[in-house]
Amino acid sequence: MATLTVWKFDTPDGAEVATQTLQRLTRQELIRVHDAAIVTWPEDRKKPRTRQLNNLVGAGALGGSFWGMLFGLIFLVPLLGMAVGAAAGALSGMLRDTGIDDGFINKVREEVTPGTSALFVLTSGAVVDRVREAFAGQDMHLLHTNLSRDEEQKLFQVFAEEPGATVPADSATS
Repeated sequence: MATLTVWKFDTPDGAEVATQTLQRLTRQELIRVHDAAIVTWPEDRKKPRTRQLNNLVGAGALGGSFWGMLFGLIFLVPLLGMAVGAAAGALSGMLRDTGIDDGFINKVREEVTPGTSALFVLTSGAVVDRVREAFAGQDMHLLHTNLSRDEEQKLFQVFAEEPGATVPADSATS
């Protein structure tokens, strides 16, 4: 089963540092990263910068459309207001079907603010105690949502880079 995890850092560069730890864990096969993206929000900016971490996972299992939609709902909809309310509701409904609900979106919106950063990662197969140990000492706040097997499958069906893609086989056993 995959886990969508958001690690929030109290500095704009904290998530960058965490990607190095995550890369090391991936090379050691202590976690499987299906896709990842980063948000950096310097204090003096009105909106955050976002990017998919292709250097961590290659092309990424879900692709830019998933991250664009998720980040749009979290960071842009509040700024654009009612003008895009109906469209945002439809997008939110699509994500809800994949296990990402309004509570998750609102929590991330409240936590990731100017002067912070966040690492968004879709993972499976984590050796939890070793991952926890590797991140010890990094000042972060963990938010996450666990996806059921059905929600995970829907997420990959809707947002996968390859048409007809399914959940990677090793995530079913994690």
